[in-house]
Amino acid sequence: MLTIYKNYEDGLSILTEPVNGCWIHLLDPTPDEIQIISDLGIPRDFLTYPLDLDERARTEREDGILLVILRIPFYQGTQADAPYITIPLGIILTEKYLITVCKYENDILRDFCSGRVRNLSTGKRNRFLLRILLASATNYLTHLRTITKTVDYLEDQLQKSTRNREVLELLKYQKSLTYFTTALKANELMLERLDRSQLFKAYPDDEDLLDDVITENQQAIEVTSITSNILSGMMDAFASIISNNLNAVMKFLAAITIVLNLPMIVASFYGMNVHLPLQEHPLAFVFTLLISVALSVIIIIIFIRRDWF
Repeated sequence: MLTIYKNYEDGLSILTEPVNGCWIHLLDPTPDEIQIISDLGIPRDFLTYPLDLDERARTEREDGILLVILRIPFYQGTQADAPYITIPLGIILTEKYLITVCKYENDILRDFCSGRVRNLSTGKRNRFLLRILLASATNYLTHLRTITKTVDYLEDQLQKSTRNREVLELLKYQKSLTYFTTALKANELMLERLDRSQLFKAYPDDEDLLDDVITENQQAIEVTSITSNILSGMMDAFASIISNNLNAVMKFLAAITIVLNLPMIVASFYGMNVHLPLQEHPLAFVFTLLISVALSVIIIIIFIRRDWF
């Protein structure tokens, strides 16, 4: 899908043709749409690189046109093997246009397209790029907070669980954190390269905004690392807890089996077709019942004192 935006005094407007200072957004573009933008003087490779889901974060310059590929977080849903992954987002800066290319619709560009981002100017291309970079780092932190809440909930469930389902759920989020760690470190290298390029030195506000982006990205790296380490230790600990919970259940069932077997033994002896004590007594059944109950109570008391129940 090809959409062209330009902001005016009344907000962000959609255009039918590219104009100077506009923002061209390509979302999973068709070959025809790629050709249309390529005809504006944009290298075709710059438009196709971000569509490769394995493309790493980097910068590339050709004929005065700058390509920035950023890895951004993407939510797949709780049913996926990894609820959160990262996807490439391409940002192309030319003298006239700013172009974004992405395979999937995502939260970051959805906010930009809806006009919810305040003080957004499509004509200030460097500032626009920095706003996207900052939104990406902030989005990582938002998803990390959600992951932390989910892990806390699974932790409460694991404390009383004897199943593997919760551990497998934690494994999904461990995968997501691995994706986040890899992408954030690649983004960090890309940001350092942008910082060395002197691209934002002309405007002090842009340079300050770049510092904010680098700081937010570093914070996201630290939070991801801490959360990943906690989750790894938690999975090891709760694997043992699940085993202990299962042992406790098996111990309880074994104790119940022993308690129930004692009355069965007594009943088996008095069910034999031989001469038995008190068999002629009118209260023989009561005595047999009392003996069974007494043995069961004695065994229960022994088990309780030994903490076997």
